[in-house]
Amino acid sequence: MSKVAPIDQRKADHIKINLENDVRSALTNGLEAYRFTHEALPELDLARVDSSTELFGARLSAPILVSSMTGGTDSAHAINLNLAEAAQECKVAMGVGSQRAALEHPEQVKTFQVRSVAPDILLFANLGAVQLNYGYGVDECRRVVDMIQANALILHLNPLQEAVQDAGDTNFEGLAKKIEEVCRKIDVPVIIKEVGWGISERSAKLLAECGVSAIDVAGAGGTSWSQVEMYRAPDEFTRQLAASFIGWGISTAESILNVKKSAPDMTIFASGGIKDGLDIAKCVALGAKLGGMAGGFLKAAAASTESVVELMQLTKKQVEVTMFACGVGKLDGLTAGKLKEVV
Repeated sequence: MSKVAPIDQRKADHIKINLENDVRSALTNGLEAYRFTHEALPELDLARVDSSTELFGARLSAPILVSSMTGGTDSAHAINLNLAEAAQECKVAMGVGSQRAALEHPEQVKTFQVRSVAPDILLFANLGAVQLNYGYGVDECRRVVDMIQANALILHLNPLQEAVQDAGDTNFEGLAKKIEEVCRKIDVPVIIKEVGWGISERSAKLLAECGVSAIDVAGAGGTSWSQVEMYRAPDEFTRQLAASFIGWGISTAESILNVKKSAPDMTIFASGGIKDGLDIAKCVALGAKLGGMAGGFLKAAAASTESVVELMQLTKKQVEVTMFACGVGKLDGLTAGKLKEVV
């Protein structure tokens, strides 16, 4: 029997593997199947194109989300501060990585706390939903929200990652009722986030019935956490098990449409292989409220706050130029009618 790595070591491994290895899914995010209709006469002034949006009572400068990534190690603290400082300057939303490490090791709490540099950002706390089957409840959910003064709580779903992880938490039975209880009893919006394998119509309907406020589809096409776990595997059996799922999942584009069909009133966040502002614009046109990016921001944050700001500014400008070239002055005009499916 292999010895399970402590949670803080696992978090450090995740950062290192994501920065140093190719852990992309074998699938694409599905957005290449769509192309915007170009307008040669947009009848707009680019300087007046408005990519801002409102969410949970906050105004964001663009539909950009710094997807949940990290926390729980000293290196993660520096990364989170760089991300948060940039998010504050650029007025975009941010999620932190799973805070279970901080609940189990209070000395790690500081690695998630970013309000000192980002007092005004829309900030999301984060816990693994499966932990509700392993002794956690509404109290722990409140604690992680209070820990970072978050505006909302992400409960992430990662069944495949847990299944291929050495000694993963794989009891997902009866989880919907526990998610529903958290939604009823906690004072902030609850967001459900996959971690890179997408959302089916069935899951979307079930989550809507639980009363969640938003779903981050986190579709296939970006980081594959089974590949990450492959690099962490303690033995050949576990390595081969993880490696076999490189092509698993539902694409980001298909996941957005699944949620729209099964839960038409649901607020959707789109992540999973989102490369730039053009991808975010496509996701918005398909029905998403925000587009989340992780890998690019992680690499930038490992360098400096300035690098993150530059990437955020570029991403925002890409959204605005897309809108301009489509003849759309405000973000809510970026609809499916502006997209053409390319067969």
